Amino acid sequence: MKAIWNGEVIAESDDTIVVENNHYFPIESVKSEYLETTGTHTTCPWKGLASYYTLNVNGQKNEDAAWYYPQPKDAAANITNYVAFWKGVKITS
Repeated sequence: MKAIWNGEVIAESDDTIVVENNHYFPIESVKSEYLETTGTHTTCPWKGLASYYTLNVNGQKNEDAAWYYPQPKDAAANITNYVAFWKGVKITS
């Protein structure tokens, strides 16, 4: 699977995990040069506290377009160290 935004492959892996129709990519498959940590957090009742990244690709920013769970609840332990995308990031095979 590939995550693509603004003409660039942000992440690529054959080892994604699908949760609630979102592909979670292993953090090592994500190109860290495109990620900027933000102060945004949301809470999922069963996954826990999510943190976000802004994508910065070719001079364009996509605010809070990637998220991850630094310490997910037990029910979502399988997505520890995985990142998911939204806000126009295209996921393709």
